[in-house]
Amino acid sequence: MTDYLLLFVGTVLVNNFVLVKFLGLCPFMGVSKKLETAIGMGLATTFVITLASICAWLVNHLILLPLDLVYLRT
Repeated sequence: MTDYLLLFVGTVLVNNFVLVKFLGLCPFMGVSKKLETAIGMGLATTFVITLASICAWLVNHLILLPLDLVYLRT
């Protein structure tokens, strides 16, 4: 039971995307008056973050690691 409580607290408070990263504030605060616009902005934000993560992975594994430039990671 303690594990579930710690998982819940970690998910809601510590690893919450809106509370930890400011990237999620626009769809959360800006367009949340209408459900359709909030869903659209949330999907757009999810798409951009997913695309950026894929690009960062590709740069890391295809450029930085083979050329031993890991110190350029930010």
